[in-house]
Amino acid sequence: MRIALAQLNYHIGNFEHNVTKIKDCIVTAKQQGADLVVFAELAISGYPPRDFLEFDDFIARCLQGINDIASICHGVAAVVGGPSINPRIEGKNLFNTAFYLADGQVQSTHYKGLLPTYDIFDEYRYFEPAREFHTVEVKGKKVAITICEDLWDVEEDLMYTIQPMDELMPQGVDVMVNIAASPFSYDHAEQRKKVLQQNVERYGVPLVYVNHVGAQTELLFDGGSLAYAANGELVAELQYFEEDLRIVDLDEATIAAATPAPSKIALIHDALVMGVRDYFQKLGFKQAILGLSGGIDSAVTLTIAARALGHENVKAVLMPSQYSSDHSISDAMGLVDNLQCPHEQIPIKEMYTAFEQGLLLQFEGTNFDVTEENIQARIRGVLLMALSNKFGHILLNTSNKSEAAVGYGTLYGDMCGGLSVLGDVYKTEVFALARYINRDGEVIPENTITKPPSAELRPDQKDADSLPDYEVLDEILFQYIERKQGPQAIIAAGFDEALVKRVLKLVNTNEYKRFQTPPILRVSNKAFGMGRRMPIVGKYLS
Repeated sequence: MRIALAQLNYHIGNFEHNVTKIKDCIVTAKQQGADLVVFAELAISGYPPRDFLEFDDFIARCLQGINDIASICHGVAAVVGGPSINPRIEGKNLFNTAFYLADGQVQSTHYKGLLPTYDIFDEYRYFEPAREFHTVEVKGKKVAITICEDLWDVEEDLMYTIQPMDELMPQGVDVMVNIAASPFSYDHAEQRKKVLQQNVERYGVPLVYVNHVGAQTELLFDGGSLAYAANGELVAELQYFEEDLRIVDLDEATIAAATPAPSKIALIHDALVMGVRDYFQKLGFKQAILGLSGGIDSAVTLTIAARALGHENVKAVLMPSQYSSDHSISDAMGLVDNLQCPHEQIPIKEMYTAFEQGLLLQFEGTNFDVTEENIQARIRGVLLMALSNKFGHILLNTSNKSEAAVGYGTLYGDMCGGLSVLGDVYKTEVFALARYINRDGEVIPENTITKPPSAELRPDQKDADSLPDYEVLDEILFQYIERKQGPQAIIAAGFDEALVKRVLKLVNTNEYKRFQTPPILRVSNKAFGMGRRMPIVGKYLS
């Protein structure tokens, strides 16, 4: 039996786009001799559709699309993910379903049994779990169809018990087909391969696994669909961050050549480029704008955006103040020259002076402090949003995860934007991204990378004046955010007690800021946003 792994980039709720893409892929796979074409979980709707699933019309259009796809399945079969209506009185209204299509119609439906409810997942909000499981016969082979049940539980660091396959194996399974919507994080692909291989070895039958690719707002899907022979050997691995179609015959397949895993930073780079590109394309936007300070965060953001959208579609705006250094302006100009991006310069000194004069009476007798620093950041935010409104450019936020974690940013100033590109990338990782970007030659000026980071909102300001060294800060943040270690555990690991308590207090007290930030492209297993739900007024540390 020849099985086609169809790894596609879907658009949530864009039924005409999704149906056409799926049908075209079936035609191509059939021409190439495929017997069965496998698509991803909830392919017809895109993943995750979230509360669109509560609209009857949305479900009706999903089912109409499935029937439309089924109508061309003659001489070839397909497995397509989508929602279906629960016919029972009890339970949720819907099932997360794999539709088996053949001979021009829906032949059978297969429901998801293990519904994740951690981090970014909330499937039990919408779906009823399956109570029974059954195989289908394709070309004389019994095929077990499951939906993303071969998961690594990142919340508990344990593998799920694969209950659906335990139910299916007594039916005489010849092939496992698993359709998935497995989001990207920089360490997830290798975990995923390990778990899938363990399942093949456990059940002793070959496996085909098809994942989404593409970005859905903050969620990034890396693809990397897989096929394993019955002995656990990898026979096919599809492209990462790209659409792909591959046909395998698991009875005759040769072992795939081992390919070195990309580095963590290479994966993050490619994921961010894809995330920016899809965010703009799927919303119908073409042009971006950002503030370019001469610092490393805005430099990396501009480079990623230029690679995603084309250099001609990303405008850089330099907004020097009386505190901006000459090298910041020259570094920023060096980058736009290297990238050939459109740019302009809008000095803010006179605008800032106008604010000073306007508040002279109210601020009489007070000293320069963070208030005046924030006014400068908000002037820049207003300028960028004005240009965004006037010319239809989408503002890209340039804040990194370290800054967002400790509140080192100004609401309605440098924290504004339509999309946060680096909000899940620690400062030390931003430096690594810059080095990766420059691996084949200087794109980002060397001085941007090597000079001490500074917001340049007062004379001779450095990040180190307010924050510990980023190498130390980022490790404390990683232990608290990603690893969910409490203060005592972090202190016991060798970090200074006073510093740990100070950093964690900053994280907790700045939750209100993060609550108001733009969506953040998710590249780790614990990003700020939908996957980390913390109380704004909670008090965890004394």
